[in-house]
Parts: sequence; C-alpha cells; structure tokens
Amino acid sequence: MDILRNIAHQPTNNSKMCEQTLNKSCEFQKKKAEEHSQGPTETSRIITDSATGKCYCRGKVMGKGGFAKCYELTDLATGKVYAAKIIPHTRVSKPHQREKIDREIELHKALHHKHIVHFYQHFEDKDNIYILLEYCSRRSLAHILKARKVLTEPEVRYYLRQIMSGMRYLHEHKILHRDLKLGNFFVSESMELKVGDFGLAARLEPAGSRRKTICGTPNYLSPEVLNKQGHCCESDVWALGCVMYTMLLGKPPFETTNLKETYRCIREARYTLPSTLSLPARQLIASMLSKSPQDRPSLENILTHEFFTQGFTPEHIPASCCHSAPDFHLSSPTKSFIKKAAAALFGSKKEKAKYYKSLNKLSREEDEIYKLRQDLSNAAIGQPPCSQASEDEKLPAGKSVAVVMEENKQQSRDAVRTIVRGSLGSTEGLEDSSATSTVTSLISVMKSCLEKMPKASDFPSENLGLNFLWVTKWVDYSNKYGFGYQLSNHVVGVLFNNGTHMSLLSDRKTVHYYADLGQCSFFSTTDVPEQFSSQVTILKYLSHYMEENLMDGGDVTAAVDTSRPPLYLLQWLKSDRALMMLFNDGTFQVNFYQDHTKVILSRLNQDHLLTYINEERVSTSYSLCTLLASGCPDELRHRLDYALNMLLQKAD
Repeated sequence: MDILRNIAHQPTNNSKMCEQTLNKSCEFQKKKAEEHSQGPTETSRIITDSATGKCYCRGKVMGKGGFAKCYELTDLATGKVYAAKIIPHTRVSKPHQREKIDREIELHKALHHKHIVHFYQHFEDKDNIYILLEYCSRRSLAHILKARKVLTEPEVRYYLRQIMSGMRYLHEHKILHRDLKLGNFFVSESMELKVGDFGLAARLEPAGSRRKTICGTPNYLSPEVLNKQGHCCESDVWALGCVMYTMLLGKPPFETTNLKETYRCIREARYTLPSTLSLPARQLIASMLSKSPQDRPSLENILTHEFFTQGFTPEHIPASCCHSAPDFHLSSPTKSFIKKAAAALFGSKKEKAKYYKSLNKLSREEDEIYKLRQDLSNAAIGQPPCSQASEDEKLPAGKSVAVVMEENKQQSRDAVRTIVRGSLGSTEGLEDSSATSTVTSLISVMKSCLEKMPKASDFPSENLGLNFLWVTKWVDYSNKYGFGYQLSNHVVGVLFNNGTHMSLLSDRKTVHYYADLGQCSFFSTTDVPEQFSSQVTILKYLSHYMEENLMDGGDVTAAVDTSRPPLYLLQWLKSDRALMMLFNDGTFQVNFYQDHTKVILSRLNQDHLLTYINEERVSTSYSLCTLLASGCPDELRHRLDYALNMLLQKAD
C-alpha cells in the first residue's frame, strides 16, 4: 500500500515520463492490433459466405505467405475440410495488390488436373478474402524433407513424375508457375502430389514481350530471370532441376551464406554434384541446370532420360515416407501377423505353437529373399549393357496420332466378320508359328479394324466381361537379365536376354522352360537342374518383387484354366509412350505409361476380344466385330492407332 501511495503522490515533474510511457504503450497496442489484423480475429472463428449462406469453422494455421495465411476450414453443413487462403483486405489495399490476387483467382480456378491443387471457390466479407482450395493433409514436400533430410531415388522419381504431369498441363495451357519449390508441392492423404500456390504464376508471352520482373524464391531462380531476360518454360525446368537436387541432397544447389554469392553462382551455373549420386541422376540434373535455356531438356525429354527409364519408380508409396525412408524390397510383418503374435504371448499353448511356426516361416522367407539378392550378383544371363535396372511402369503417355479412316456405320455384322476371319487365317498351330507371322496377322487385323470402323461418341452397349489372360504387373530388368511379368492367373514369366523363357506357375512349385518356340520342359523348384539355377533365382526374385511391391493394373481376374495351352511372352517393345507385349497365342497388350490405360487384343473363338482398361482401372470387353459395326470413341480409337504403329515398328 505504501508503494501505491508513493506512486499516487509522484511529483508533477514526472508527468512527461508517464506520458511517454503511455504513448509507447499505445504504439505497442496499435502494432499488436495491426499484426492481429493480418489474420482472422478470434471472434471470426465461424466464417459465413453471405452469397451462399454456407458457414465454415476456421481451424489451425497450415502455412503463411507474403499476403495471406492458410487455415484448415471445415464446412459446418457437410464436414468437408478445405485449405483456406485468407487474405486480409488491409494487406491488399493498394490497387496493384488487389489486381494480383484477382489474377491469381482467375488463373487458378480455370485449372483442372489431378496433380494441381483444386480450386473450389472464393468469397469475401468486410475483413478478408477467402480462397477455398483442396486440402492436402500431408502438407508439403518441404515438410517431408525437413523430417527426412534426404529422399531416395525411387521416391524422387515418384514425386517428379507427378510434378511434371502438372507442369506439362500448365505449359500446354501457356502458363508458367514461376515459383516451383518444395514448399509449393502439396501431398494428399493418399500420398499424391499436387502443384499449388499460383500467386506468381503468369501466362506465357512471346519472347519480345515477356515479363522481366525478378520474382520467385532466390535459391530456385534461373540465370535468365536474374539477368532480366524474361521467364519461359525453360525457367520452370531450371527450378525443377533445383528441386530434384534438393530432394536428393537435402539442400538447394546454389545455397550459400549470402544472397549476393548465391546469385553469382546461379548466373555462372556453378554448383557441385557429389559422386554419391548415381550417374543418371547427375547427368539429368546437369542438363536441367544448363546455363542457357536452349540447352535444357523439355519435360518429355526428361521423362525419357536414363534416370527414369533405367530406375525403379514405385506406383504408390506409404504414408510412412513422410518421416522415414521406405523399404521397397522386404515387406514387414502384416497387422494380422502382429495380432497373432500378441495372441501367442497371452494365449494357449496351441496358439503359441502356431505363432512360433509362423515366425519360423517368416524368417525362412526373409532368409531366402536375402539369399536371392546375394545370388543375383552372380547370375549371368546374356550379354547385358552396363546400366541400372529399370523396374515398374515408366514414362508418360503422350498424344496419339490421328485416326486413319471413317467408314459407313451401317456395314453389316456378317460382312465385318468375313473381314476379320480373312485377316486371321487358321487358328490351328498358332503356338508353333513364328513371332513374325503372329505380328503380321495382328497388323492385318488391326488395319482392317481401323480402316472399316466408323466413328462413334460412345462405347458399344455390349460388355462381354469374359475371363482371359493378361499382364497385371511387369518389371523391366533387361539391362541385366530380362523382362519379367505376372499374368492375371498369377503365373510369373521372364523372357531372358538370351531369348529363352521361363515361367513360375501359380503353385510356386513348378517351372516351365522354353528354349525354343513351342518346346517346353518343366521341373520342380526343389529340384532345379544346375544349368538353370541362375535363371530360377532371377525368376523367383522378380516374382517376389512384383508380389510385394507392384499393384494390379486393372479389375479383370482370370480363373486358372488347365485345359488351355500355357501362355508365354514372345516379344516386347517399349516406346516413349507405351509398352507392347506379344504372346504365343496371339494376345497383344499395350500399356500406356502416364494414365495407366491398357488395350488388350485376345482370341475369342473365330473373333477377337478387345478389352480396354481405363484410368480408373475399370475394364470393358467387346468382340472386335461389335466394334467394327458400332464404332468406338476417340479415347479408344487413338490408342488402337498407336498400338498399330508399335506393331508396324516391331515388324520393321
């Protein structure tokens, strides 16, 4: 109380000091209020779109930018969660600032691609502008790299493919992103990558009138941008090279202790490529970080580079990759196995015995796979070139060529059947015919089909839904051993570089060996002739790999039919857009890389069965006669035309 009393009776000559203190306090409060106004106030936790009447609940902050903060925003009526970019009006009070936001909204809402963050809607109230975007629960690649430090090459290929898919869409629509970096690549719940943040994006202008503004993130700027020569598609490719480098090595290529030195290194394209990186990775980064834009590869050329074609790319990666390195080879015990272990520890003697039996089996399997890996180094099949292995589906699909002809849709089914039969010839003895005659026959059938089939906007109503054999998984190890695949009846085959073929039947106990077309010998996996031990090792290893790591390519299943002759691969061919596989019974399959669509032509009595597996892995099957009479949409027609071109290429 004495202290308070003394303060209350301070001499009046201290009034100036009190006034100064009060002024400082007011300034502090004013500054806090301004900082607080940069984002929604606590009283605006419930946000209402006055135009639609929808109410949203604002959640936690997901990120911050130059003008805005990004929040989780939940639709109170539906429970749907969005990523909301909330921009206070106070931050865009100047005309040019508001124009920038309006340009971003106009550009982003016109984009529709699975690897670009989806734009839902925007609205505003008296305080803020709200942009509702696709919610990516795994945040960004920047967050993943922060936890992981570096990423593996298969992961980098997985992410880069998706980034380039989005980039190609943007460039085809004459849009430059201009701020490609790890923090702008967002990751969904299912570990799919989405390119986002179009605050600096701009439409591509002719060379003479390109924007000269230096914008973007310093470590990712290209020499031509720093030199104010303007942005171009090649500037985005440069940034992609920086992204690839950063993912593999944990830091950007031109990062230094000061910005001036960083810019000098960028202008000179001066950086180091450690020998710890694979040779293809070093070569690809070096090409993307070429000083001259004209020397950088296009997105299509990047995807045909050896880094992608000679290296494994997973079709999916687990969410655990957000915090720990994946193991793409050995699988860990399943949840059901763990449950059994728990039951054994606390259950009966019978349960314990069952558990230990399972444990011993698992140990034996892992030991066998380890041994297989060791044996691979000693397996010598054919004369392979020296390069890395290439596994799983590769390279993106591009645009196909135009369709050849349009004919009268009224052509009768009988006349069409005559055309097909005339092209096929006899079905007897096909397994004993040469691969060349099989290709020739297929070319004749497909030419007749494309020349006579009318145009149509829809698929025929017929969907046969028959069982047939097709390739559900494949792995290209031809740089060392051969080409492996798994059929829909779970038979695994390998066409080796020396021309021989080996199949592991679905019982995983029997091996079929083909030294020549139509000549088969077989033996048990427990009694392998010494001269085949290396090939069986490779066969078993690829079988395990595909079973554990690759996903089926469609929804068509096949019952095991022991009455039909064994199916085995005659020839295969890879282009920059698709994989072609030709089998001994005339089955012809083409897998398109980017969208994972597939076209399969197989025998159906005296006709052909054509099956199309779309992007959703859903299949439809039609007799070729039906398609010839009714036609099909361009979606399938273009793929058939490309498949024919691949056959013609193989024939040549």
